[in-house]
Amino acid sequence: MSGNPSSSRVLKGRDLITIGIFTALYAVVNFLFMLIAGLHPYLWVFMPALDALFAGIPFMLACAKVPKFGTVLIIGMVPSILYFSTGMFTPLILGLMLASCLVAEIIRAATRYKSFAGNAVAYAVFGFGMCGSPLPFWLFHDSFVSQIAESGMGADYLATLETAASPAMLVAMLVSTFVAGLVGAWIARGMFKKHFEKAGLA
Repeated sequence: MSGNPSSSRVLKGRDLITIGIFTALYAVVNFLFMLIAGLHPYLWVFMPALDALFAGIPFMLACAKVPKFGTVLIIGMVPSILYFSTGMFTPLILGLMLASCLVAEIIRAATRYKSFAGNAVAYAVFGFGMCGSPLPFWLFHDSFVSQIAESGMGADYLATLETAASPAMLVAMLVSTFVAGLVGAWIARGMFKKHFEKAGLA
């Protein structure tokens, strides 16, 4: 069985093309919610959860079609590196995305890539990568608020943002992101049930 090319866990040219397509789709959804997040402070705080809820389709389909190590790393890191190179992502987001991708890959490998539940949990963990965007608001509160104030952010926006500075809101952001990831995975399965069945994701 190990000699069968279809059983190989090494990414091949066709795999990379497939992953590339779903990575582009994920990046579009991700970028859309980053834009929406700028409309209101609470949309920014819960942007990772919104992203996780709607980006499950390209992520889960990619995992179903390419059950190999590296799929999640490419989906998460290619857009992140591009965003980082244009100044849209901070080192914190980039680092947290990398850590989330690696943990997600470990979960997929531990569940042998063929478990829907394993891929769903991997996706929920993957969603934590985008938490690196609002996370500095809690980790580096004073300096972060000063920075965005100096960038020209309005007083009303800052005042509303301050109402989200509680530890409870931080927990709510993290929990909602994980739960939204699980829901997003189930939405993808419901919409593309035949694809998951064909891939053997039980």
